Amino acid sequence: MSTEWNEAAGVPAFDPLTDPLPGCSHSEDSIDTVDLRLTEELIEFIACDHPGAAPAPGPPHGSDLLDGLADWGPVSTDAGPFQLVPVRIERDLGLVTQWMNDPAVEAFWGLAGPDTATAGHLRAQLDGDGRSVPCLGVLGGVPMSYWELYRADLDPIARHYPARPHDTGIHFLIGRTADRGHGLGTLLLRTVADLVLDRRPPCGRVVGEPDLRNVPSAAAFLGAGFRMTGEVELPDKRAALMIRDRALRAVL
Repeated sequence: MSTEWNEAAGVPAFDPLTDPLPGCSHSEDSIDTVDLRLTEELIEFIACDHPGAAPAPGPPHGSDLLDGLADWGPVSTDAGPFQLVPVRIERDLGLVTQWMNDPAVEAFWGLAGPDTATAGHLRAQLDGDGRSVPCLGVLGGVPMSYWELYRADLDPIARHYPARPHDTGIHFLIGRTADRGHGLGTLLLRTVADLVLDRRPPCGRVVGEPDLRNVPSAAAFLGAGFRMTGEVELPDKRAALMIRDRALRAVL
């Protein structure tokens, strides 16, 4: 991924949501998903790597343990069409490395440094059994966030809470500084949680475990309809355990 690609996308800057982040909201309303036509920029982004290079093969349908995330498609949001696009190291390493070296991100991800650090983190997922899928969040045709969707019931986090089969976890960061602090993270986190519940019928709960020190992230989870169920001591952090329940989705 290169800066030139972002500029070439030609997508006008959007106005991010200005609603303040609720401090302790437990709302679980959903964002409807709709059939959307892919923008030309997004088609090019998904189909192509660097100019002149052969496209890198994507994971075959259903090869992950998340019900074929690569085929979930775009959804409508108040900020524009949004899609999770699985990472390809050959195409995306530069951009993800840039985000990981942002001091605000490094404080909680710990991946600052050369691109080899980021590449190792991505390859550990891409070369695994499909229980964790790293993605770019593409909004209005422009990649602006990084996401990891993972099977929480198959992850070490399951040792720290009463996990249920098909619990699905979310890690995320907003890559572009201009997109932070306006409620956009809350909007997209709710969107992705809804995508999980819509595309993964066996999944009854979406799980988050933000660092307790990361107040903006914790607030985004709360604003996106998650409820804090407790604190867990993980090897690299003390985390807030956030859960969004399918059963409560329509009433909260």
